[in-house]
Amino acid sequence: MKRNIETFIGCDADYESAEIAIFGAPFDSTTSFRPGARFGSSAIRHESFGLETYSPYQDKDLADIRVFDCGDLELCFGSAEAALQDIEGKAGEILADGKLPFLIGGEHLVTLGAVRAAVRKYPDLHIIHFDAHADLRDDYLGAQLSHACVMRRCHELTGDGRIHQFCIRSGEKAEFTFAAAHTDMHKFSFDGLEELAGKLAAENTPVYLTVDLDCLDPSLFCGTGTPEAGGVRFTELLDAILKVSKTNIVGVDVNELAPMLDASGASTAAACKVVREMLLAIHE
Repeated sequence: MKRNIETFIGCDADYESAEIAIFGAPFDSTTSFRPGARFGSSAIRHESFGLETYSPYQDKDLADIRVFDCGDLELCFGSAEAALQDIEGKAGEILADGKLPFLIGGEHLVTLGAVRAAVRKYPDLHIIHFDAHADLRDDYLGAQLSHACVMRRCHELTGDGRIHQFCIRSGEKAEFTFAAAHTDMHKFSFDGLEELAGKLAAENTPVYLTVDLDCLDPSLFCGTGTPEAGGVRFTELLDAILKVSKTNIVGVDVNELAPMLDASGASTAAACKVVREMLLAIHE
């Protein structure tokens, strides 16, 4: 692999020595409300230079860890399945090389490609899911490959009890009924996360963490396709990430920034900071 020309700040290690490999999935062809998430990964990379590499929250510095930035994939916008296959291939390559894939979307459907690769290597994978939306529809307007269905498709890979959902505050009634029978859903907040993370850490369970940024309240993060009132604060999200970081994380993603929907740039700045804190938290 060759280094991307514009990397996320501080993430300019060579691939061979890196422990974490970032790659972008600029795809939003199934977005159900306001499009634009396809520009999220490049905006996060570009605007990251407004940050420092040092985190006072964690007393860690990106300059002290080795992260490689693969750049953005070139994805087919006309076929969700073709895009997912490309994402799965890249995540699988990174996993096969003994590195941790860090996916930046894009809409939330991109998670499915990375989870497919992670489940292939870790059949006992658990998914921790931060989101405003349940994403458990069986289909959206007849399409089963939609960002509104991504956790339902992931459930088909993991089975019952291995998807743990937090901050959920929106969805069809049928999605909440499905969750009660098949997933571990925690509505509105991160209540129960500390206990879950402790259990998964004690069992050394492989964990995939997926963060839909619309878990944040839209008063703080309005640059997203489907904003939903009643979300969490940045510091609450950071605390949750730190709790999950104690588990055996094998893959992560951050998604659903649509940068042009917040002309102030505040949403992109928040997304950059989430990425920085996640990179530092998951580094061993």
